[in-house]
Amino acid sequence: MPRTAKSSDFKVPDNQYARTIPCNHIATFAPLGWLKKGATDLIHAPMVSLFYGLCFALAAAGIEWLVFLQGSHLVVFPSLIVYMLIGPFLALGLYDASWQMEKNNPPKLLHSMFAIRRNSVSQWSFAVMLCVAMIFWMRIASLLHAIYPEMQGAPLSHFMPFLVTGSVVGIIFSCLIFSISAFSIPLMMERRVDVMTAVFTSFNAVKHNLSAMMVWAALIVVGLLIGFATAGIGMLITMPILGFATWHGYRATIQRKH
Repeated sequence: MPRTAKSSDFKVPDNQYARTIPCNHIATFAPLGWLKKGATDLIHAPMVSLFYGLCFALAAAGIEWLVFLQGSHLVVFPSLIVYMLIGPFLALGLYDASWQMEKNNPPKLLHSMFAIRRNSVSQWSFAVMLCVAMIFWMRIASLLHAIYPEMQGAPLSHFMPFLVTGSVVGIIFSCLIFSISAFSIPLMMERRVDVMTAVFTSFNAVKHNLSAMMVWAALIVVGLLIGFATAGIGMLITMPILGFATWHGYRATIQRKH
């Protein structure tokens, strides 16, 4: 007589490649609570916050200075891509500091700087994945310049096809990158999962919490805008808070081991 399958028979082993870790349902405005916790971590980890905030601030100021030197908006896109690539890995140190405080350990700058060593293979693989995605994005952007008006001072109506198409493509790519990176890096750091597990888990969590993730994405954009509007100075505060808040968002969203 055949054995009846039990629910436990379908559990995915912890060491299986490219699995999806379940997520919790998050209230729409839960990210505001993450920000509050991030601000608390900022106060409790001043040296770590200052170091990484300064790194973000210098990167933002460098982009604005490059645009000023070149006198062209064409360098903005590749510069922002570089910023988007280094941002998650700078934030890795902030995740580590929040994790240490969660365990009632004092946050240490040196410890946070070596956080990538906890799962370096997966994290560098994720960096390569982001690079490929960004290069593809740049190629699409260069193709879009085929519909860019050739004459200077052209009326706005001539720019509309370029602006609309570029905005749609940019939004699609931004949403994709946000979805796969929202919780990937803290997950790889804490649980040492493979890169595809981190990507699938992050994408699944964003998909099942769209309203909360839209609020979270909006808060990130506001933080970035404040930073760039102040020539990077605002990022001394906004980026550490966002980094710490991301860790608390990860804790609230991705189900923990039992």
